[in-house]
Amino acid sequence: MAQRLNQCLRTVGSMLVMLAAMPFALAQEPPKNFILHEALEPGAAIRFEDGQGQMHSLADFRGKVVLLNIWATWCVPCRRELPALDHLGGALNGADFAIVALSIDRKGVEAVRSLFAELNVQRLAIYVDSSGQAMRTVRAPGLPISLVIDRDGREVGRVIGPAEWDDGATIEFLRGVISRARQNERRSDRAVVDSSR
Repeated sequence: MAQRLNQCLRTVGSMLVMLAAMPFALAQEPPKNFILHEALEPGAAIRFEDGQGQMHSLADFRGKVVLLNIWATWCVPCRRELPALDHLGGALNGADFAIVALSIDRKGVEAVRSLFAELNVQRLAIYVDSSGQAMRTVRAPGLPISLVIDRDGREVGRVIGPAEWDDGATIEFLRGVISRARQNERRSDRAVVDSSR
């Protein structure tokens, strides 16, 4: 009887882990140009430097839902959406969510710092990939492009082109992604504990 109960618990635990790996089934509608993947996609290995010249990668943000926005100072739609991304950062940045606004400007950190000052962007950290490799790695057809990445570094979906990041519906959609990621993480943790008993 105990053996059968343990087997049942392991099966339930495995099913919960599988559910956690499935794409997000959200009550909120995604933004109009958001492409929600049917299955989570492997994350891209992207390296970039911050405003102080320190190297980073997306792996540094594991444990958070990340909005990776690839942009450039010379891209007019990119410039237009930066204030909205900054407002979104004020609404959601924290322990569970991070915005990585990654410039691919060859002129580097100073070009970004100058534009952030001009647009009064205060909540976004400066990240630069002057090689432009990030754009090729994520197979971006153009700029801007934004990827929503789960806590384990997998791509949930993407937006090709600009978005209204500070729109109430978009913020609620992202809160739903964060909440779902938190719930899936708790289910996975419980499944692991239950299956080890």
